[in-house]
Amino acid sequence: MAVILDGNALAKEVKTRVKAEIDTAGISPGLAVVIVGDNVASRVYVNAKKKDCAQCGIRSEEFALPADAGEEALLALVDKLNSRPDIHGILVQLPLPAGYSEDKVIQAINPEKDVDAFHLLNVGKIMNGDYTFLPCTPAGVMEMLAHYGIEPAGKHCVVVGRSNIVGKPQAMLLLHKHATVTICHSRTPDLGAITRQADILVAAVGKIGLITADMVKPGAVVIDVAINRADDGKLYGDVDFAAVEPIASHITPVPGGVGPMTRAILMQNTLTAARKLRVTSH
Repeated sequence: MAVILDGNALAKEVKTRVKAEIDTAGISPGLAVVIVGDNVASRVYVNAKKKDCAQCGIRSEEFALPADAGEEALLALVDKLNSRPDIHGILVQLPLPAGYSEDKVIQAINPEKDVDAFHLLNVGKIMNGDYTFLPCTPAGVMEMLAHYGIEPAGKHCVVVGRSNIVGKPQAMLLLHKHATVTICHSRTPDLGAITRQADILVAAVGKIGLITADMVKPGAVVIDVAINRADDGKLYGDVDFAAVEPIASHITPVPGGVGPMTRAILMQNTLTAARKLRVTSH
């Protein structure tokens, strides 16, 4: 039976640590959360992030724009938040409605307030290992591996998915930890032949049941990043959990695995931004 990697418990530890550091440092980090339109999933995420902020002692301000507000209005809001000294982190909830350039909006955020670490400057820093922030989901995965004593060095890590938000930075962080990394994607022939080689397998595609038992090496660590809502209303990952769990040495559940860690790292990034901006403003 696999060890279940408990993201809820670890996220609670991270948030407790963030709150203690905020209390000790005597600072008041401010996070601006921008939501455009009425995407139901986005609203759920935003509400959860506000709750996390309250638990950590971070001031959160929500800025809700209607879907038809227009890109110029959104860019003007981002510009205004960039110049506010009491706002240390800016998060624009994705996806944006049709008609908005997500890339243009992300690049408009001050890199020092880019707590999602999506700005090209922050992406570049991740490449050379000299970073201030890390994207929340890949950083959450690395935190889980470290907490459970899973060492990537010398291991073959296979990342399924090549998104800019998870797949690519995840591969880079594992590489920084001296793993041998293979990235797979929709054009990869015979996916199972490669995933079966993985000592650590990270699934980040967004396709229910993509990773089946015959695609996993016995004793592998299986990290399921995806959160997919099925027609029955329940949440599932990319991994067939029931079938894979008896084979793996460690596995993350969905929900309750990587998801809570993503939000906890956002709190950590907001604290980091507040510390850095406080130093540069003095």
